[in-house]
Amino acid sequence: MAFISKIINFFRLHPDYDNRVFGLDLMRALAIIFVVMGHGGALLDKANTNFPWIPLIDGVELFFVLSGFLIGGILIKIFQNKTEFGIKTIGNFWIRRWFRTLPNYYLVLILNIIIVYFGIIKEDFLQFNWKFLFFLQNFSGPFTGFFWESWSLSIEEWFYLLFPVILSVFYIVLKRLKINKKNIFLWSIFIFLLIPLLLRTFIAAGFDVDEFYLGVKINKVVIFRFDGIALGLLAAFIKNWYPGIWYKYRNISFISGVIICYAVLYIKWLPNEYATKVFKLLIQSIGCFFLLPKFDNIKKAPSFITKTVTHISLISYSMYLLNLAIIAEIIIKNFPPWGPHSAWTFYAIYWVLTIALSTLLYKYYEKPVMDLRERWKK
Repeated sequence: MAFISKIINFFRLHPDYDNRVFGLDLMRALAIIFVVMGHGGALLDKANTNFPWIPLIDGVELFFVLSGFLIGGILIKIFQNKTEFGIKTIGNFWIRRWFRTLPNYYLVLILNIIIVYFGIIKEDFLQFNWKFLFFLQNFSGPFTGFFWESWSLSIEEWFYLLFPVILSVFYIVLKRLKINKKNIFLWSIFIFLLIPLLLRTFIAAGFDVDEFYLGVKINKVVIFRFDGIALGLLAAFIKNWYPGIWYKYRNISFISGVIICYAVLYIKWLPNEYATKVFKLLIQSIGCFFLLPKFDNIKKAPSFITKTVTHISLISYSMYLLNLAIIAEIIIKNFPPWGPHSAWTFYAIYWVLTIALSTLLYKYYEKPVMDLRERWKK
């Protein structure tokens, strides 16, 4: 028993539950669970099953909206409390953001380079290039294959690089016109809602795509996808300046969000149709946006559920980086299932490895690096 206890402690995290919002942890946990289930689905091809039996909300869209909401709350506090919003303030925000995201990204990027270079998974090594170092691999055009899951990280990093700059420019220009900070922040959000929609309308709508290239050429390209995160910032804006509305309509909003999300899933979207290329993911993001008030107002749950959900939430970024190429692809390419029983066995192994390795990565690398930013701040 002592040995088992030591093993459990090796993987145990010690979060401050009192300073966390359970509902937001739940939303993040559901998002990564949906992503991992989707990536692991190829392992179940030999099982002849339709598991998970019902369509799942796009986990990445949940991540985008939730990320925008959380970072938006931080930016609003900074923006409101600072008399100036210049390069020093923006630089501090960027550095804190990069302490959170870059160390894990570059470590897993190196791991991807190693496993592809040595043929552990059979991607073309020439697909790796310098653009991966600066999140440019899908900035204005498609990429496939190598470290493909990094497409969403590029969208987030470029959004959080560009949004504070636009906010700062608007602040410098519009404060002279005596426009208040609330409206300046709202107009900045509007820019990031409008520009991707216009780019999809006048550029992406002209692309000739099938189901696969709809994702590659449009859905996974940075300049076409800022609006999902911007909706998260809009949610933070509403919570900050209109808290009564945020709380009062949380249940109606949640029901509306579920209806919108599943309407998108059950409607037949032909990949080469104008509406699919321009509006589908925006509508999905709007559905996720409506889910936020309810999740944000769920403060508590039974202890076991809280501990489980919080654990998954904390390791979600590591799970996202590791689950596909580092775990699923290695299993599929080197130990392909040969029948239903082996398919389910390898699927279970995939989940165990994803949670275990992600916990280790978070506890012994991601969290210590994040702790450094607090020392840097002091």
